Amino acid sequence: MSRPILNKEWINSHGQIKDLPEKVLQFGTGVLLRGLPDFFIHHANQQGVFNGKVVVVKSTSQGGVSDFTSQDNLFTHCIRGVYKGELVNNSFVNSSISRVVEAKKDWNILLNLAVSENIEVIISNTTEAGLILDVNDPLGPEAPNTFPAKLLALLHARWQHFNGDKNKGWVILPTELVPNNANVLVDIIISLAKHHALPASFIQWISDANDFCNTLVDRIVPGKLSEKEMEELKDTLGYEDQLLISSEPFALWAIESQKTSTIQKISFATTDERVVVAPSIVKFRELKLRLLNGTHTFSCAVAILAGFETVIQAMNNEGFKGFITQLAIEEIAPCVVGDDISTNDAVQFGKSVLERFANPFIEHKWVSIAMNFEEKMKMRNQFLMEKYFTIHQSPADKMSLGFAAFALYMEKEQGKNINTTEYCSQVAFVEKVEQWKEKINTVGIKTILGI
Repeated sequence: MSRPILNKEWINSHGQIKDLPEKVLQFGTGVLLRGLPDFFIHHANQQGVFNGKVVVVKSTSQGGVSDFTSQDNLFTHCIRGVYKGELVNNSFVNSSISRVVEAKKDWNILLNLAVSENIEVIISNTTEAGLILDVNDPLGPEAPNTFPAKLLALLHARWQHFNGDKNKGWVILPTELVPNNANVLVDIIISLAKHHALPASFIQWISDANDFCNTLVDRIVPGKLSEKEMEELKDTLGYEDQLLISSEPFALWAIESQKTSTIQKISFATTDERVVVAPSIVKFRELKLRLLNGTHTFSCAVAILAGFETVIQAMNNEGFKGFITQLAIEEIAPCVVGDDISTNDAVQFGKSVLERFANPFIEHKWVSIAMNFEEKMKMRNQFLMEKYFTIHQSPADKMSLGFAAFALYMEKEQGKNINTTEYCSQVAFVEKVEQWKEKINTVGIKTILGI
């Protein structure tokens, strides 16, 4: 079946695309950036608030930009899942991207954008491997290899062009999944600047004129859909789209800043409650780490031992759903309550996590969640096991069941004997884990869950 290609011609026959100035330089073409920052920018533009387009920088050598060019940088975003108790299944065409440039081939274009009055925001997602210090990465007429060196070169060009004007700095929003990602990035950039013996006044301008904001992003934006799903969606939409993405309804973009000038420049953050600008984002990092990641890790081996392949399969079972609900809401949520996190904050976030796990459109395999299992258990859940015991002077029932299943899984799948005391020092917890292990071996995890 022949369908038209999504492009401006198709859109203009069904509506109109706004002609807006380029305000954002975005390093990365990936689905997370298109499904989160570009999502918020598009909808702010639709509301007449931000009124700016995104220039996307492609830094990798893999693939080209032909799909973006042929579609006039338009792409469909399908949002599917459960949100606040309602089933969501809708789509829209995102028109936030003005063009895609290739860093190596189009370096002069990037240098011109660096001195543009309109460009005020830098967004990046170069993965954790992108935030590296390479002192051998040269600064010259060609594009540097690493992202920090590229950004340094663009900052230097801007500083020179505007004669060190402190009002011409950028808001820089790295979204790499690294704690304190902006702090990491600015430290690398300043180290590079010193290594290359760039002027002290420029190095000072980097810190004084620019706002490097730590950020936290949270949204599941799966990779390419199956061929069957893609064909079904295209039939529904009525056009071809090689850039189509899908995501869950839930989204969180927490940005750490308290500068008035920053808030003015990122006005797209004012149009959706799922974008939060705050002096500290530690609260959001803790909620995600403990209630999203921690719940996943505690329940992973339980699900695998019970025979569930995917998260949605497990969530469709009442016995497992009861276990994970008690784990998240009754055991983990109270452990994260503190000066910055209220009981309501923790409970509501926990409920949103359970909704996300029950998304019927996403097939998340438990064996994928079990990758780096030991590291995840220690980093995410050691604190929770100790904290629960401190509060109640007894071990958490569901946490200890989840840990027991983890220990048995590691023994069975990897031949490793897990020393429980390395994860929780409380004797009563160790004893509880041993009791659960014996019961799992005797009656099986399905009987324990009531499956």
